[in-house]
Amino acid sequence: MKKYDYVLVGSGLYSGVFAYLARQKGKKCLVVEKRDHMGGNIYCEETEGIHVHRYGAHIFHTSNKKIWQFVNELAEFNRYTNSPVANFKGEMYNMPFNMNTFSRMWGISTPAEAKAKIEEQKASITGEPRNLEEQAISLVGKDIYEKLVKGYTEKQWGRDCKDLPAFIIKRLPVRFTYDNNYFNDLYQGIPIGGYNVIIEKLFEGCDMEMGVDYLENKEYYDGLGDRVIYTGTIDGYYGYRFGKLEYRSLRFETQVVDIDNYQGVAVVNYTDRETPYTRIIEHKHFEFGTQPKSVITREYSVDWSEGMEPYYPVNDEKNQELFQKYAALAEKEDHVIFGGRLGEYKYYDMDKVIESAMSRADKEFG
Repeated sequence: MKKYDYVLVGSGLYSGVFAYLARQKGKKCLVVEKRDHMGGNIYCEETEGIHVHRYGAHIFHTSNKKIWQFVNELAEFNRYTNSPVANFKGEMYNMPFNMNTFSRMWGISTPAEAKAKIEEQKASITGEPRNLEEQAISLVGKDIYEKLVKGYTEKQWGRDCKDLPAFIIKRLPVRFTYDNNYFNDLYQGIPIGGYNVIIEKLFEGCDMEMGVDYLENKEYYDGLGDRVIYTGTIDGYYGYRFGKLEYRSLRFETQVVDIDNYQGVAVVNYTDRETPYTRIIEHKHFEFGTQPKSVITREYSVDWSEGMEPYYPVNDEKNQELFQKYAALAEKEDHVIFGGRLGEYKYYDMDKVIESAMSRADKEFG
């Protein structure tokens, strides 16, 4: 008899939801976490009475009623609506691209004028777009591309838009209404008290080991549980047998500012190429804070190398082909379940991670 039913590697959302559902079935779980805290990338730190999203802005949004009810059983959510603003060399534009954006950019006021302007500019691209630049112009026209897409995208990917494949931008949200709500989902908000409230509930009743690298003690931990839920990098699990998958990483610079309202909104994207960071997050606005000071984070997009935190899978054809080789190995495992953003090499919104973990738990527990 092994000591645990499940050894969960990593303590992000996927592990948390699986552990929560496993505990409801009376299963014993051990969580092994490399970092010195639980919660993966949704972990919050309290500074100056403000819940700081340590690994970048996390805004919960979903159209799935079952998922929304599930998270609301774990925490109460506020009415936060994501309405980021773009700063292009001091010019401020509403996101996503909507009538407020078009009015500011072209001095127009009706949807018909905006459509005509975009159509006129799109006409410069004929035939199949050959790269991201052509694809973006064919979707939103030259002005919006130049000011709001080009610099931001190049910082994000570390490459010129002409050198990026067209398929990266399949669509760009364009609205011909005066609506700054970024998401189209039915439900959105931030848990009151920050995401740690949810994390603590999800892992309640589990044994925890922090600051431990599962891969360095794999045999030992495998021996403790009937099954392993692995949410680390799938290529790392297999010792990079076929080569390394690529990621983009992020670097954060966080500081306390002696002002109660730094930028008037939670997220400002800096869309010119010259500004080195992609955005500034002002955390208090996620929870409508009135604290006398504020905490801001500058976010930089950087090339990933081993030892750095992998944030975004580089989902191009080359990496997908490589991932399929690892996925084929994973399919043959009966002791290990791979899940989450790194285990499945997939960019996941939070609701989709929860959905994936629930679906896996359904298969396990029926």
